[in-house]
Amino acid sequence: MEYEKGLFLYNGASGEGEVEQKLTSTLPILVQHVKELVTIHTSSKEEFIDELKSRGQEVDIVYLLGGDGTIHDAVNALAPLEKRPVVAILPGGTCNDFSRMLGMPQNLEDAARSILNGRQAPVDVAQANERYFVNFWGIGMITEASENIDQRQKKRFGPLSYFISAFKTIQQATPFSFRMVLNDGEQVLDEEAVLVLVLNGRYIGTRQIPLPHNYVNDGKLDVLIVKNSTLKSFQELLSLNRPWKREEELQDIFYMQADSVTIETKDEMQVDTDGEIHTSTPSEMVMLRNHMSFIFADEPS
Repeated sequence: MEYEKGLFLYNGASGEGEVEQKLTSTLPILVQHVKELVTIHTSSKEEFIDELKSRGQEVDIVYLLGGDGTIHDAVNALAPLEKRPVVAILPGGTCNDFSRMLGMPQNLEDAARSILNGRQAPVDVAQANERYFVNFWGIGMITEASENIDQRQKKRFGPLSYFISAFKTIQQATPFSFRMVLNDGEQVLDEEAVLVLVLNGRYIGTRQIPLPHNYVNDGKLDVLIVKNSTLKSFQELLSLNRPWKREEELQDIFYMQADSVTIETKDEMQVDTDGEIHTSTPSEMVMLRNHMSFIFADEPS
């Protein structure tokens, strides 16, 4: 499919030589995908968001070169628009979790070719209070792991830095109290947990979470609660997508799908959405079904 007008947007303070190298490997391929292409390299997150807000309704497709934080910022800039462009992702970050959900290769040139030969499909966007997310919302261990990442390790070890941080967090995990209301009061949970995730995607830190019914366009929020950080909890988590494992048999893990989720915590807690920490509890979440369209490298997950 060829588009009439496109925007190629790249944000970062990388050296000009690195930017030029990335553009050289991708632009010659992408120009076959669109008749008119505007390329903009922004130098700050604010400029990046402003460009998307001002130009988003003027183009048919936006090509984003960046990681999960870049995608999160883009979704929050584009989701409120009345006319939203198709989004194509060129993975340029540390983990690139949502691009993996779309089946994108992690090599830039291969990803560009996958965009050229890929297919446009709708994707659900979740709204949590005033912000949006496409991959996950989380509190507890996930937020602590994000906050504890050593930036020097991140630069040196890439995705491995997330697992180093997660391992430290597991050892120090402390349960917290919360109330969760599902489907406008249909079910109410008063629990303690070390981790609560509400998902649309299924990759975190490059690793796939084995959920049984998780799709990016089913109109459902996937709710996952890990009650403690014992070995048994993680064994149950790893067994979730096995056909013989029934959800009612789970003891240390809670999983279900919902149309809406409201969460209150005894103490205010920082919220991690798509790897970015912008808000805190309480949170009210709803799923906006098929709210945006993305380019998939293969059949939608």
